[in-house]
Amino acid sequence: MMRIAVVDYGSGNLASASRALALAAERAGIDATVAVTADPAVVRAADRIVLPGQGAFADCAAGLTAVPGMRDAIEIATTPTATHRGTPFLGICVGMQLMAERGLEHTVTPGFGWIKGDVAEMPASGLRLPQMGWNGLDFRPGCHPLLDGVDPGDHVYFVHSYALVDGAPAETIATTDYGGTVTAIVVAGNRAGTQFHVEKSQEVGIRLLTNFLRWTP
Repeated sequence: MMRIAVVDYGSGNLASASRALALAAERAGIDATVAVTADPAVVRAADRIVLPGQGAFADCAAGLTAVPGMRDAIEIATTPTATHRGTPFLGICVGMQLMAERGLEHTVTPGFGWIKGDVAEMPASGLRLPQMGWNGLDFRPGCHPLLDGVDPGDHVYFVHSYALVDGAPAETIATTDYGGTVTAIVVAGNRAGTQFHVEKSQEVGIRLLTNFLRWTP
């Protein structure tokens, strides 16, 4: 049985994320349990780790650090070693942003440093912030298993005012347009993230979550 841990640190759509993951597992024919948990031991033992997030980068980083042992548990579980290829990880919205080197929202806050770049306010000249609503994905078909069965132009649901800047092209597998190019999906080894709310993105979101559950990086 696949054990899926949704990290509870006081931020994110935990109920929505857990329901979407359960549906994705059912669609994929995967026997799975989904645990919303603040227990680092459950996270370390999981087969998939999901980190939702909403709000400010600094607040989410502080909330994660405030759960004793949780940040270390995520780092340890997802880091490949000689005997462990690293648990597949998915960050959602601010959960994805926390994968970056730093957040620049209100103050400078260190992230996990798993992907290159900072999280800064979107320029979005002439457009309203936050970016709120459905936007199409731009990517090269076949570029990554997480996008199997998804078509360029498929719409997903965004709510954010800050986004990854100066990221590495090799780590960005999908973008969207909102007054310019905005990073939408990142992947670095066994760690992936979506700037959009995959759990609110209806059939496209369920497809992406299904791909995440099947993914063997």
